[in-house]
Amino acid sequence: MRSRRTLAVVIAALAGLSAASGAQAGLSTRLDSALASSRISWSAQGGLALDLASGATVYEHNADKSLRPASNEKLAIALTALEKLNPQGRIPTRVFGEGRLDGTVWRGRILIKGYGDPSLQRDDLALLARRLRDRGIRWVTGGIIGDESYFDRVRVGPGWKRSFYKIESPPLSALVVGRARVLGQTVSNPALSAAHLFRSALIARGIHVMRSASVGRAGPDAVRLADAYSTKISLLVRQMNRESDNFYAEMLLKRIGAEEAGKGTTAAGAQVVRTELKARGIPLTGVRIADGSGLSLLDRTTPRALAAILTSAWHDARLSTVFYGSLAVAGVNGTLEDRMQTGAAYGQVHAKTGTTSNASALSGFVKTRFVFSIIQNGSPVPATRARKSQDRFAQILAGTP
Repeated sequence: MRSRRTLAVVIAALAGLSAASGAQAGLSTRLDSALASSRISWSAQGGLALDLASGATVYEHNADKSLRPASNEKLAIALTALEKLNPQGRIPTRVFGEGRLDGTVWRGRILIKGYGDPSLQRDDLALLARRLRDRGIRWVTGGIIGDESYFDRVRVGPGWKRSFYKIESPPLSALVVGRARVLGQTVSNPALSAAHLFRSALIARGIHVMRSASVGRAGPDAVRLADAYSTKISLLVRQMNRESDNFYAEMLLKRIGAEEAGKGTTAAGAQVVRTELKARGIPLTGVRIADGSGLSLLDRTTPRALAAILTSAWHDARLSTVFYGSLAVAGVNGTLEDRMQTGAAYGQVHAKTGTTSNASALSGFVKTRFVFSIIQNGSPVPATRARKSQDRFAQILAGTP
């Protein structure tokens, strides 16, 4: 009797395994079909889906293929920025004085120094001007100086197409006000523009400035007079990811380099990001971080690396909530607002999009069950078909019982 019962249990278990295996095979076939519907060369795209709880592979195709990531590059920047800059941290903009206060007259020049705040606006300049007036300053005998020395003066990322300048991102600088837009135009020298705008803000506040604006650098004896701060790093990361903001990505990458390596350069920031990913056990074979936004033709990553970045963030109790919350939600907001507006994926897929002329990508989470990454390359990539295939992939995962 016992042997018959044992046999029955074994048969039932085998039947369960067979059914599970069949279901797995069926899911893989459907996901294959979703990617194939893009009509992109099978060798030029890769995909990976993992069970979040167990880490088990649900689907895999070219998971270790080195491909251009487009804006999925921002996921590595987001994780490193949250880790190194602190989700609650803020980026300062400071005013320094060189000279001395004589009654109500500042005898010398005033400098406004940027530290890489991508969200700096004219309202912040007005706040700084008010704080100088509160210190009793009514006259400035010198000029107003824009100090962008916290970063280098390279205005674009390495490997960018020439057409990206001012179109895909404002010129990069440690001191940029209002995304470098003045009278409807993007200026070429953000720091000089910022100095002029700050001079105007001082005059509007009733502080007379005797000389004009220029670009320079605060000396070692400069006196700190006033500060303004950005919103929290977590919110800057959310803007970067949810809206796929190239400017925010590049500014945060340079800030990472300046803070961690003492160099406000794209290369320094990229090295810090790579070191952070390595420390987290992210597989870096086939990964090249050239810039922060994913615009660079030099960027490379793999579906496995992106899925590992997402998984690492998910299991990091300090960062998981803000990282997850930084992603666009299917059919609801950000770059996914007009995608997956119906079906099982609606409101359940939190992901990062990516689109350039030669790459399309989607990586993120499906409910709290799956993490996935899809990268598709082409010359050019058929953007509409690529997005539809990605959405179909996510819908299938979201509808998996």
